[in-house]
Amino acid sequence: MSSLSTDTTSTTRRVPKLEVPIERFELACGATLLVSRRIGAPVTAVHAHVRGGPAHDPKGFEGTAFLAGSLVDQGTKDYGEEEIAELLEPNGGELGGDASGIHGSIVGGEWKLLLRVLTSMLVRPTYPADKVTLHQQRLCDRLLIERDDPRSQGGLVFRKLVYGDHWLGRAAYGTLESVKRIRREHLREHHAQHWVAKRTVIAVCGDVDPKSVRRELDRLLARWKSGTPLVTTPPSFPPRAVRVAAFPADRQQVHVYLGHLGVPRRHPDYAALVVMDHVLGTGPGFTNRISRILRDEKGLAYSVNANIHGSAGILPGMFTAYIGTSPDNVRTAVAGFLHEMRRIRDEQVGDDELGIAKNYLVGSFPLGFERAARRASYMVSHELYGFPADNLERLVRAFGDVTAEDVQRVAREHLFPDASCLAAAGPVKARELEELLK
Repeated sequence: MSSLSTDTTSTTRRVPKLEVPIERFELACGATLLVSRRIGAPVTAVHAHVRGGPAHDPKGFEGTAFLAGSLVDQGTKDYGEEEIAELLEPNGGELGGDASGIHGSIVGGEWKLLLRVLTSMLVRPTYPADKVTLHQQRLCDRLLIERDDPRSQGGLVFRKLVYGDHWLGRAAYGTLESVKRIRREHLREHHAQHWVAKRTVIAVCGDVDPKSVRRELDRLLARWKSGTPLVTTPPSFPPRAVRVAAFPADRQQVHVYLGHLGVPRRHPDYAALVVMDHVLGTGPGFTNRISRILRDEKGLAYSVNANIHGSAGILPGMFTAYIGTSPDNVRTAVAGFLHEMRRIRDEQVGDDELGIAKNYLVGSFPLGFERAARRASYMVSHELYGFPADNLERLVRAFGDVTAEDVQRVAREHLFPDASCLAAAGPVKARELEELLK
């Protein structure tokens, strides 16, 4: 079970001690295995992450990685789609894929069955022609709907402003035009080239013996192609600067996105930025400033938020402030975003606001780790980011130790109200947006 106890050495408050014990192995095929044993856990969860994902989409065929991952459960050389369901469902099991791998769970005692089906999907998907055609059409239908959806298009326009031509500046599932070009052979080629052992991290969490899991996976993956490790190049993004774009749509609402390039997950200011976000625009209920002022006090919208930590990954995420509001309120909303960004930079937060944010984080963060799936996902992140063994313990303690001075410092260093991008979708024009940032 989870290791949750009370630690009284924090300088500010009693904080729970959170641990996810991990045993690490190198499988014979070259994949990395992480196992976290939880005695008595009723569920075993697994997460197989393949490095690269949408970054490997060929130009003009964006969405290839998304389709290749999404279709691994549609049939393998060992099992058809219906067979997979017949094996897993009676045991409360499920497995699904995406552009970056496969994840799923099963009742604890059937973990060998889960791994048997998982490895078949991981190594031997067949991409049946009829399933490829069906899922491709479903994705095209989704993209056709999103093509005219202002909120979706506004978000994509905003990503493009922030990331430019980098692959992070587009949707992982491609465009209507690119998806139509994808053929079965493209999926099989992508899988053969990129879904290889040396790019894969497999995390297993449950009431399992780590060495038994290693032996089972060594057996199941004995013939898996080792391949080569992922080679990356330093990313290139546009500099932070004022840029605007509009997606015209004849609607009653305008979807507004304001922000800029953010930070990677391993940035040393991460914990303080999480606390800052909960004061500024992410806290629960109406406790954060942007929600309280723009939503509750001014009544501009129901859906409004802002944060920088939520999208932080191996590569920098984005600071994003979003609101859906009426055309008449766009100026007030943008001014409100900019005002609150500047205020949290210029003025130290009060004890009450800071206390609410810290108490919420210290109290709620460990609760998510009661789920095996959350632990398996974290184990992958732990490996990819190279976190220290006591990372979770440090993080919870760091939330509790953040001061008002810390919040102001990170706001000054990581929020750029005068170098923000602004995208909006609805009855609005780009030149109108330019005026709002002057």
